[in-house]
This record gives sequence, C-alpha cells and structure tokens, in this order.
Amino acid sequence: MSDYLVIVESPAKAKTIKRYLGPKYQVKASMGHVRDLPKSQMGIDVTHDYQPRYITIRGKGPVLKDLKSAAKKAKKVYLAADPDREGEAIAWHLAHSLDIDDHSACRVVFNEITKPAIKDAFKSPRKINMDLVDAQQARRVLDRLVGYNISPLLWKKVKKGLSAGRVQSVALRMIIEREEEIKAFQPEEYWTISAVFTVDSESFEAEFHSLDGKKVSLKTKDDVTAIQSRIDSNRFTIENVQKKERLRYPVAPFITSSLQQEAARKLNFRARKTMMIAQQLYEGVELGKQGNTGLITYMRTDSTRISDVAKAEAKAFITDHYGTDYIGSTQQKPKKSEKIQDAHEGIRPTSVLHLPADLKAFLSRDQYKLYKLIWERFIASQMAPAVLDTIRADLSQNGVRFRATGSKVKFPGFMKVYIEETEEGKAGSKVKSEKYLPDLQDGMAAIKEKEDPKQHFTQPPPRFTEASLVRAMEEIGIGRPSTYAPTIDTIQRRNYVSMDAKRFVPTELGEVVLKLIVEFFPEIINIDFTAQMETSLDEIGVGQKDWISVVDTFYKEFEKRLSTAEKEMQSITIKDEPAGITCEKCGHEMVYKMGRYGKFLACSNFPECRNTKAILKTTGVTCPKCGKGQIVERRSKKNRIFYGCDQYPTCDFVSWDKPIQRQCPKCGSYLVEKKTKNGKTVECPKCDYKEETN
Repeated sequence: MSDYLVIVESPAKAKTIKRYLGPKYQVKASMGHVRDLPKSQMGIDVTHDYQPRYITIRGKGPVLKDLKSAAKKAKKVYLAADPDREGEAIAWHLAHSLDIDDHSACRVVFNEITKPAIKDAFKSPRKINMDLVDAQQARRVLDRLVGYNISPLLWKKVKKGLSAGRVQSVALRMIIEREEEIKAFQPEEYWTISAVFTVDSESFEAEFHSLDGKKVSLKTKDDVTAIQSRIDSNRFTIENVQKKERLRYPVAPFITSSLQQEAARKLNFRARKTMMIAQQLYEGVELGKQGNTGLITYMRTDSTRISDVAKAEAKAFITDHYGTDYIGSTQQKPKKSEKIQDAHEGIRPTSVLHLPADLKAFLSRDQYKLYKLIWERFIASQMAPAVLDTIRADLSQNGVRFRATGSKVKFPGFMKVYIEETEEGKAGSKVKSEKYLPDLQDGMAAIKEKEDPKQHFTQPPPRFTEASLVRAMEEIGIGRPSTYAPTIDTIQRRNYVSMDAKRFVPTELGEVVLKLIVEFFPEIINIDFTAQMETSLDEIGVGQKDWISVVDTFYKEFEKRLSTAEKEMQSITIKDEPAGITCEKCGHEMVYKMGRYGKFLACSNFPECRNTKAILKTTGVTCPKCGKGQIVERRSKKNRIFYGCDQYPTCDFVSWDKPIQRQCPKCGSYLVEKKTKNGKTVECPKCDYKEETN
C-alpha cells in the first residue's frame, strides 16, 4: 500500500509524475473538475453574497468514489493540479469532496514535469491559495450571471440556442466593427514608380522618393507624368550614401498568445488545437525507454521569464553547436515591467537536449511540429542578435530623387535557428532573403535602364484571422491565456461568425445578437469595461480585492439593465432567404436557413416537406472522372474543404486539391491547384508535372 496519494487532472500527467515519485506514492487522475455549477439552473444565490451551489459533475461519481477510497488509505493526500487559477480551483474542489483541510500543506505546484521540478515541489507543499480560487470563482460567477440571464432572453426574442458572454461578446464586437470598417472603406488611388539602375554593370532597383527635396504623393497618372517629364536624362548621380550595421534582436520565448499566433501562421493550427497539443507535450509523451516524459513547461502563461537553470543549459548547447559568438546576452528584458500573473516561466522545452529530430519517432506529426516550433523559439531567444549590413543611397537628377535600400546578413546570430513569421507568412523559418546593392559611393553615376510606374489602390483593414484576433484581444486586455481559444470556439459554434479564407466574417445572426446586446447591455460589450474587469480579477488573485464586492458592483447595474431588457426588447425574426430554386420533392420554394454548421438549403414547406441540401459552391470545372458533373466545393466532418463531383453518389470523384479546367501536358490527366507557403502551384496528381504560379 502506498503511503501518499497524489491527485492530478489527467492520466498522462499521472503516468509521467509517477516515474519520479517512487513506490511510496500513488498517483491518480481526477479527469479535470469534479464539481461545478449545475447546467440546468443558475446555481448562484444572488441574495446571499452570490454564493455558488456546486454539485458533482455528471459521470464523475465513479472517479470521485475511487479517489475517496484511495484518500482514506493514504497517510497524506497531495493535490497537484495545474499551476493556475483553474488548477487551484480544481484542488479546492477536490479538498472539499475528499474532506481534506484546505489550510493544510496539501497543494504542490510545478511549472514543468521533470524530476528536479517534481522533487522540489514535494519538498515544499503549501496550503490552497484562496485568492486564486476566489479569482476563478469570481470569473465563473460573473460568466454564469451574464450567460444564464441574457441567453434565455435571446432565446425568447430571437431563437433558441443563442448565448452571450462577457468576453465572447467583445470578441464578436471586434469582428463586426472590423467588417463595418471594410464595408465603409473608400479606396483611394495612388501610384509608385520603381526603376532599375546600373552601376559598373551591376543592376539594382530604387523607388521614387521626392521632388525638389520634398515628399510628393503620386495620386494620379498625371502626377506620374509630371515626374517623368522632369527627367531629361537617364544619367543619375548617387548621393547621401549611408552604410550602417544594424542589430536584429531575437524575440522572447513563447507565451500563450504568441504561441497561438505563431502556430496559426507557421503551422496553420487553430488556437484550440494548439492548446490541446501543448497540453499533451506538457503532461508527458511516451519516449521509449525513457518512459512518459514532460517535454515543455506550462503552456498557459503571460510571462517570458526563464529560469537560470534553463538559461545555463541553453548557453552550453549553443556553445557546443554554434560557438561562443552565438551566445546571447545574459540580461533578458521582461515583456512588461509589472505583470500580475507572472507566476510561470515562458513556454520552453524542459530540456534543450530533447532535440526535435531525436523525438520525431515518438511524437505524432502535429506534436512534432509544435514541439519543434517551441524548441527553436526558445533556443533562438537565448542567442546573439543578427548583424545586418544595411545601405541606403539616393539617386538624383534634375530634382527627381529615387531611393535604393539594401541589406545583407553579416552575422546570422539567432536567425540561424528561427525567424518569427509575419502575418502574411513571408518570413520563412531560416534566413530571410537578402536585397543586395552594389558598393555605391557618393558622386558615382548610375544609369536608369527602365522605369515601371504602377497604379495602386489603398486597401481596407483585413478581416481578423485567429492569430490577429488573439493578438488584438491581448493588446486591449480582453481575456487571459486560458480564455482565448474557448472564446473563439464559442462564437463559431454559435454561428455568430463564419470562416472565409481563414478569416472571420460575421453572420446575420451575430450582427442581430450584438445589436441587442449593444442596446440593452452596453457594459457587456464595452472594451474598456471588460478589460477593467479582467484587471479586477487579477487583483482578486493577489488578494487586493474582495471577489464578492467585485461581483456585486457589476450585478447591481446589470440587474437594472436586465429588467429593462425584459420589458422593452422586441422580438426579432430572422427571415429565411429565398434561394431562387424549387424543391424537387414537393415543388415549393427552397430557402436558405441557418443551422448549427452554417447556412443550408431547406424546403419552405417544412414540416410537411423535410427536404434539405448542403449549399454547394461550384468551381466551374467539369468532373475529370465522369465528364458529366461539375466539381463543387464540399466540407468534411472536420470542416476541411475538399472537392467532389456534384453527381455523387453516381460519381465518387474526390480531391483535397482544387481541380482546374486544364489537362496535364505530360500525361493528359487533370491538373490541380495546390496552395503552398509561398503561393500556389499547379500539379498533376498522376505524374511529376509541376508549374509555379504567382
């Protein structure tokens, strides 16, 4: 019989920890929370200090029974849930369910699941931190008060299945306001002039910069013509040559938000998927003879701090593999001078000696990709800055000035390992492509070989991607590391937004719901108010505010608005949109309806006729298999786009890549369009024919 019982959230974590504790310890999993608010009712007593009523979660009875039995036999029970508010709350609920004194030293926390970290944690157990529990409880109570009061109102006034929440409503507002900006945007014409110059037979490009020493906006073709008319010769004089050495510093190790953003840009991972895989890497993966091993530190963090032990290990690794020149400064600047939630380190590998290539055989494809990303980012963060040689030169003639800029990597530094991706996904994973200029000197002559005026139009702000939405939420202080992924998931599941080319587009339903919330509950969607509420929750977590007072201040005003809304909110009917086709079963008109997975076609004669159809987006390509049907865009159960024949099931042609209306010049088969990181290619699925496209 084991002397001690350790309770964690998951079997994988239990298996990893058991390796380090020895035979005296029994490690069991609670499978997450064991108690929660009831789903069927509010569960909050607003007349008695907003006390929540917790019940055992359905299905957790056998788990709890097993834990109680093990706890009675153990000399001591340790609660080792994750090191954040949610983990603290899980430990508190377990203490109550198992009759453990929450003032006793029963709580152990660790930022990484390694032998030294586990051993150190069990040397200094502490009591449950009720400030953190109260912060989690306050968030839970606030969200329940908002959701369980507004949602039934929306069901009654709009349609069933809707919901509203503090953070999700603000995220929805951000998406809708961006869409309104795009619709209201008026493009403006502008022009640029680029030119190719040669010096000593070496050519390079430059851009029009100024006229007579002043910046000039080229708004029309006439403006361009005026500039061209000033150029009376192809001979230009090189002036103001500036050669500098510029340092490019590495980015900090990942925090939750930056991990989600970079995984979206580089790996095409959704935020939810990123966090799920990161949890697996944190809890432990089977590494053959090494057994279950935790590979990364805790992944819900807003701190970039790194332990001295990890820094020393990284320094030794960099020295051995790259040389002393590549070692970064020992002084690491924190992301922010003051951060309330700074209990954890940044996200890093538990050991830099766990090389991604060595672990590839033990990890799934997605685990390997994310681990490699985290490993490279951490190593790069501890490396020396890159040194770039930059050059800038002006080329002048008769008052017309062009400017050329160029750079080349003199010393790659951290760029030898990692470069942060841009929003457009252009940076790549190694050294960015360089733009060279010849060795230019003041007074040299340059010959203009050709010029290329181009017309442009200003572009509206882009729709949010998951990565840019997470970044925006973080910047304005909406949500916290643990809330980004579930918030985004919720507004999609409610059909408040849809995805178009991996960007969020608000639906009519989302716009209707937000309009009602703006009218009757303006504080719910007020960005400053919601950000301040997040700060208040942080302050509860460090004992600076009382959670009941924070909830009470919010609810008193909210209750008044709720009463007004119940009386004055008008019922809204989202009308079905005619589809312009008739039902082949009964002859009535088909209409577009909104369902759980977006719009679909349905017969207007429902419920007498229950005919429904998916909305198929045609590609205009004839099916290469049957030659009769049209290739249409479909979605898999996991919402992934694929292409198939509209004559299915008569014709079963399918393709993950988009077929095009051309035949392979090499073998005569059909061609498909493939998306790549750098653009698109056209390839033949039957032979090795391939062509690059812009």
